Amino acid sequence: MNDDKTEKQRNGIALEYELNEPPQKVWRAISIPEFRESWLPKEALADPEATSVTPGEEVRYRMRDNTPPFLESTVTFRIAPNATGGTSLRIIHELTDTRSDRMTRAAENSNSPPLMLAA
Repeated sequence: MNDDKTEKQRNGIALEYELNEPPQKVWRAISIPEFRESWLPKEALADPEATSVTPGEEVRYRMRDNTPPFLESTVTFRIAPNATGGTSLRIIHELTDTRSDRMTRAAENSNSPPLMLAA
C-alpha cells in the first residue's frame, strides 16, 4: 500500500492509496460490517449502517468523536480499479458538525476582547 497523496480540505482531509488487492476484495473490506469491524469498529460510528452506498464504488459512514464535544463527521471510501489490476482507494474524512463552524469562526476572530463571564 502506498500513500500517494494527502489533500487538506477546509473541514477535512483526503487520502489516496494504491493497493495491490483487486477492487472486489477492497470493496468487501470497506462495506461488509464483519470485515470493516476489524479496522473501523462500530463504536467509532454514529450509526453502524452506511449513510449512502454506490455498490462497488463508494460507501459513506457517519462518525462521532468519543470525547466531548462529540463532534460528528463523515468518512467516504471511494474505490476504482487501477492500471496494475489493484485498487485506487480515496478516503475523504470531513467534519460535518455545524458546531465546528461556530468554533472556527470564534477562534478566527482574535481582534475582539475576551468574553468575561460574571461569577
